[in-house]
Amino acid sequence: MNNTTYSVKKSEIERKWYIIDAANKPLGRVATEAARLLAGKHKPIYSNNIDTGDHVIVINCDQVKLTGNKLNQKIYRHHSGYIGGMKEISAKDMIEKNSTKAMTLAIKGMLPHNSLGAQMLRKLRVYKGSEHENQAQKPEIWNY
Repeated sequence: MNNTTYSVKKSEIERKWYIIDAANKPLGRVATEAARLLAGKHKPIYSNNIDTGDHVIVINCDQVKLTGNKLNQKIYRHHSGYIGGMKEISAKDMIEKNSTKAMTLAIKGMLPHNSLGAQMLRKLRVYKGSEHENQAQKPEIWNY
């Protein structure tokens, strides 16, 4: 009996391209599925110390839904680092003005907060409408 632990090599990782349509779906549900694909948790070769994930294209971000009263109550905050430099924007305004940023922030928060997470995030493409510029990669539609 072989008592060695299998560890995936970078040369063994095959990366596919997937499209997730966010139209009329909750923001968090789309973000969790995208984060799963980016991390590679849907693959049998998943390893938490190696980026085994696939490329993800999220389309129709401007049609994403927020459940409950989040549209009015949720607030996105960031700080410039200077005194009085806190900026706040409501979820309603964020989705109207920059829905791709709202989706990217949701997905980023579900990935590891280290250099591996940053590497995974580089495989994400987010688009407002249904058109995307990654046709050459022959992406597959991901149904969940």
